[in-house]
Amino acid sequence: MLAAMVNFAAALEPVVDLVFPPRCPLCGEALARHGGLCAACWSTLVLPGEPSCARCQRPLAHHGDGHEPDEGESGLVCAPCLAQPPRHDGISAATLYTEPSRKLVLAFKHGRKVALAGLLSRLMLARLPVLEGAWLIVPVPLHRWRLWKRGYNQSALLATRIAKARGVPLVVDALERIKPTPSLGGLGRRARAQALSGAIRARPSRAGQLLGAQVLLVDDVLTSGATTDACVRALKKAGAARVRIACFARVLDEAIDDARANAVEAMAG
Repeated sequence: MLAAMVNFAAALEPVVDLVFPPRCPLCGEALARHGGLCAACWSTLVLPGEPSCARCQRPLAHHGDGHEPDEGESGLVCAPCLAQPPRHDGISAATLYTEPSRKLVLAFKHGRKVALAGLLSRLMLARLPVLEGAWLIVPVPLHRWRLWKRGYNQSALLATRIAKARGVPLVVDALERIKPTPSLGGLGRRARAQALSGAIRARPSRAGQLLGAQVLLVDDVLTSGATTDACVRALKKAGAARVRIACFARVLDEAIDDARANAVEAMAG
């Protein structure tokens, strides 16, 4: 059904462009077509850089000698992953969570601007490596009460577009949130983990598909990792061989600090 909705939306695009002239979703500047950003707003997005952690893609500091590691030196691991090796098998983030990406996420998730799924998913696909072998794409689930209230699962919309673009099977209901959880905003890492304890499981009817599978888990924002960690745990308990995470925006304190510093520097200049 989600795929049919995406195809229907694509068919209506010329009519939508005529009735509602394309505008940049961040600043309102006129565009040639829907589904993008103006040049000025494109430049404000912060993309994960290199070198990065081989396990979680966290950007790492450059060597003091100015040497930048290439892909052949991809064994670099960040301090958090050394201290606590992750359950997942890698992260692909389209952007780092700064003010522009935050505005896009809020408009998409809470502003009901579902058309942004096209833009966000294209940015995610650009950062996603080639998936060798057989894979399944699974979205992070919403509890049914929150789904009824919001009307859609934003992660499922992104997963649908990614699955279609890569030609990978989508299992939209592979995971289920069996108990409601409070809003995780403002909670610390430990409180988030406690709130999600026992909340997410693999759907029993999908056990056969998940056993031995390679899974791409799709979410809109990766904050502390508590939600995706609960999903990864459930998928691997069901027998998934590998679970890689794809998200639009990743929250890193250092990225927010760098963005603020760059903004101050630009204003001073």
